[in-house]
Amino acid sequence: MGRLSASAVKAAKLPGRYGDGDGLYLLVGRSGSRSWVCRVQKDGRRRDIGLGSVKKVSLALARERAAKVRSQIEAGIDPISERRKEAGIPTFREAADMVFAENKKNWRNLKHRDQWLNTLKTYAYPHFGEVAVSNIDGPMVRDALVAIWLQKPETARRLRQRIVTVIDWAVAKGYRDVSLPLAAMNRSLPKIKAKPNHRTALPYADVPAFVARLREKESAARLAFEALILTAARSGEIRLATWDEIDLEKKLWTIPADRMKAGREHIVPLSDAAVRVLEKAKEYREKRSNLVFPGARSAKPLSDMTLTKICRDMEIPAVPHGFRSSFRDWVAEETDFDGTIAEMALAHTIENKVEAAYRRGNLLEKRRGMMEAWAQHCMKTPAATA
Repeated sequence: MGRLSASAVKAAKLPGRYGDGDGLYLLVGRSGSRSWVCRVQKDGRRRDIGLGSVKKVSLALARERAAKVRSQIEAGIDPISERRKEAGIPTFREAADMVFAENKKNWRNLKHRDQWLNTLKTYAYPHFGEVAVSNIDGPMVRDALVAIWLQKPETARRLRQRIVTVIDWAVAKGYRDVSLPLAAMNRSLPKIKAKPNHRTALPYADVPAFVARLREKESAARLAFEALILTAARSGEIRLATWDEIDLEKKLWTIPADRMKAGREHIVPLSDAAVRVLEKAKEYREKRSNLVFPGARSAKPLSDMTLTKICRDMEIPAVPHGFRSSFRDWVAEETDFDGTIAEMALAHTIENKVEAAYRRGNLLEKRRGMMEAWAQHCMKTPAATA
């Protein structure tokens, strides 16, 4: 027989915990809220399991629910997991499996397909894989990310993106009401030391909209800017490009060492979109110059200020060089391409003795796939990037 009665429950107004026996308690909060909780202990671990509000759960029903919870615990069954299953809400692990199943046919890259789930299995599931997707919150995700944030920043960014994908899917399916509080969560993560970057970059998600606006008018300067974005090249490399460096049939642009910052020849695989830009550029070809993108004075190249002025006229908070950062961020946060491949595409110096041997070989082909994927991102309609 319990210690509480229906009249005692009704009369309980002071904040505190009122015991009925066998681990059943009536909780009265400072705000006046009243609810039932069952305290259980198994293998030295104590848990309080909510049984519902007093408004909806009578004393008799609370006792029934408490008895069920105790029997489940004794049988080695997690009452919360059972309740979740009855409600039809999947765990994070189950939700991730469903997201993977829905999307894997669209992922042609087998490596990406394998890594998508493996990243979650390795770094997310140990933290909240068995938690209902409706109960995943910012602090849980933040704790999973911070464990690798400084040691494996690229992996951590990919992990964040994949977790967000699963959570957003759960919102769309009606399993939860809101997405993760990304702004607050991101601000709480440690700052990653990076090389100083004084070149303002456009967020990669905004690049497709900018490219669409850029193509509303056509000129040698605008084609040069589009080529700059699609090849992730430096302004000077684009402005001084000559037709003898371009092989449209092989879809390659070979920049000689004397025009490269690192003093080494750089080969750029051209995406289909970049080839189309260069085909259009032929219409601006001048007899007095071999420049791909001649300036107003046909014998001279475009000035750097010409490209900068396009940014100003279009009122975007970025400079031409910043699109290299946009590309690099896109690779890190939205793809599974190796960071070394991205650094090669940017013609950054990499401390790797065998790099030169691979520059024309398999790494070139890997960069070709990466640049094609980047071009596809850039050519998306603004609505498709939302």
